[in-house]
Amino acid sequence: QLQLVESGGGFVQPGGSLRLSCTASVFTLDSYVIGWFRQAPGKEREGVACISSSGGSTNYADSVKGRFTISRDNAKNTVYLQMNSLKPEDTANYYCAAGFGDGRMCLAKYAMDFWGKGTLVTVSP
Repeated sequence: QLQLVESGGGFVQPGGSLRLSCTASVFTLDSYVIGWFRQAPGKEREGVACISSSGGSTNYADSVKGRFTISRDNAKNTVYLQMNSLKPEDTANYYCAAGFGDGRMCLAKYAMDFWGKGTLVTVSP
């Protein structure tokens, strides 16, 4: 089965930046829509950004639009989430997810078929 591994989480101050990476074991990611989701303590998991299999289209949650950028390098079998101008409310576990869909509704959890275990992002002074 497809296994996804996130990396790049950590502790940053407000206004700082992090870049998260998502890689797959055994299988390539180039056939999948990829999304980044996050879940803060006591909150539901929410879609942050997603990208089509080719990288030709992206979607973002309003809360991160203009600050986060999702991209993929299929040659490296990696999907990235560049996070800039981080705010304390961005603090959450961030999960990479892959789905077989066409990219529509890809910020919804049900659109995804495989999930990574998450990486923690903490934004605090």
